[in-house]
Amino acid sequence: MAAAGGEPSTENVSDELFQNFYTEVKQIEKRDSVLTSKQQIERLLRPGSSYFNLNPFEVLQIDPEATDDELKKRFRALSILVHPDKNQDDQIRSQKAFEAVDKAYKLLLEPEQRKRALDVIHAGQEYVEHYVKEKKKQLKKDGKPLDMEEDDPEMFKQAVYKQTMKLFAELEIKRKEREAKDMHERKRAREEEIETAEKAKRDREWQKNFEETRDGRVDSWRTFQAKGKKSKEKKNRSFLKPPKVKMEQRE
Repeated sequence: MAAAGGEPSTENVSDELFQNFYTEVKQIEKRDSVLTSKQQIERLLRPGSSYFNLNPFEVLQIDPEATDDELKKRFRALSILVHPDKNQDDQIRSQKAFEAVDKAYKLLLEPEQRKRALDVIHAGQEYVEHYVKEKKKQLKKDGKPLDMEEDDPEMFKQAVYKQTMKLFAELEIKRKEREAKDMHERKRAREEEIETAEKAKRDREWQKNFEETRDGRVDSWRTFQAKGKKSKEKKNRSFLKPPKVKMEQRE
């Protein structure tokens, strides 16, 4: 449906751009699917790969809506290309590339993890679509041309790609923060547990030592009391002197 003034509606423009985006993506996937082993290893280990590889569909170069059979075939083909056995001259890097492919494949085998990845991709697409739609509304309201760089299919694709990667990166950062927090909590709990155990051990040792030395302390006290009593009796006797006898004087 055309908008007033004969201009296409923003919704139709967005749908058209979205379809162009998927067309471009599939063309790129088809092109990259014939990359050599060395080129695939370079792609998987390129600078920033720790974030690029958060998107399992990006790692495997497969459509998010691919079937399980397509996913399995793609994994086999790509894993063979980057397998260390096939790249004897670059085993360390090829091993890292293979691990990235294997991790992405195993993640997509889990329904819950696959759904999460799809949700991120859809969120990225919806964000760019919404941005384009709202931006065009504002341009129209301001009486300005509705031309945007996202009108170019390539630019629209890049915008979706960047937004999707940003979302994946933000989720990964939050995951690491939660993991660090959990690790800190576990460490603190463990330290408290050790301190409690050590205190209990010290208390047991003190109680044991107290019990073992009790008889000795009692005997010492009795001996002390006995000596004190004897000393007192001796002292008292020393004050009981016999009276002096007066000598009678003779006349």
